[in-house]
Amino acid sequence: MRKKRYLHGRGAQINPPSPFEKIERDEQPLDWALCEAEWESAELRTEYLETHPKTILNPVKSADIPAEWSLNPYQGCEHGCVYCYARNTHPYWGFSAGLDFERKILVKRNAAELLEAMLKKRTWKASPILLAGNTDVYQPAERHFRITRACLEVFWRYRHPVAIITKNSLILRDLDLLEALAAEQLVHVAISLTTLQEPLRQFLEPRTATTTQRLRTLEALSARRIPVLAMLAPIIPGLNDVEILPMAQAAAERGAQALGYTLVRLNGDVATIFEDWLRKNLPDRADKVLNGIRQTHSGYLHDHRPHIRMHGEGPIAQLIGAQIQLARHRFFASRQMPPFNLTSCERYRDPQGRLF
Repeated sequence: MRKKRYLHGRGAQINPPSPFEKIERDEQPLDWALCEAEWESAELRTEYLETHPKTILNPVKSADIPAEWSLNPYQGCEHGCVYCYARNTHPYWGFSAGLDFERKILVKRNAAELLEAMLKKRTWKASPILLAGNTDVYQPAERHFRITRACLEVFWRYRHPVAIITKNSLILRDLDLLEALAAEQLVHVAISLTTLQEPLRQFLEPRTATTTQRLRTLEALSARRIPVLAMLAPIIPGLNDVEILPMAQAAAERGAQALGYTLVRLNGDVATIFEDWLRKNLPDRADKVLNGIRQTHSGYLHDHRPHIRMHGEGPIAQLIGAQIQLARHRFFASRQMPPFNLTSCERYRDPQGRLF
């Protein structure tokens, strides 16, 4: 049997079958695709599929995420991060968590309208909304659809607090809105850093901004007085855990005001996808990396336990946590993110209130 070629430009190399279907989908482009990158082969081409949600805000039920609501304009993510926990949501739409997650992007065109309808309700209580939480709101699709920008315009119109996490320099396109929100303490931005090794990033997160671009983005946001947190995520034992201090220092030197991290966890189909990727790209250290992950999650690649799953347990997890604490002490001792302004929204929700 001829060995299947490696799909450069994609993270996942396989399409695990959806647990909700008994059939396997073929790889032909769907007729209802909105647009495609024609220059790419069928294996690499991205399809944008329109959806029509009735609600856009999702209640955050995780005890590990300090937010009550999240908003995701896109389902699926072209960035192709092979470790992404959000891959497991794609089978609910009838697609695979593997290549489908990167190639079939569901677009919520009416997200901004739905958001405004919620914020206008008199029963709505202002609380920071996490713009992301599942897939990156500044993934390549945003260049065309501009849904994230439309949502930011709504947040500014109603002076409502918003938190953003991204690994794409496209966020700099919206500096005008971010500056305005920051001036009234209405926005926090987290820039995700995974590695300073560009060759590793190219395989681990093939369609994300380069490491250099991310650091420049962090610096540009900080220079405009937009609060920025550096999120080292995920830390993968045996792969990037030796970079914690260098990444933290690089972020601090460019103006990051705080440091966060998460430990990798390979729930559901992500374990199969990650192991396949690891053995194809780094076969000499695959077992070491997988065993390191297991040692942080009680012998498993996955972890669902609240308050433990994000940072793990055991000697390796403790060592990683100690490095984070050292980095915070050394580089972030006198820095912190400003509190959110939760009072302006009430005044701007009332048209009469805007007169005063």
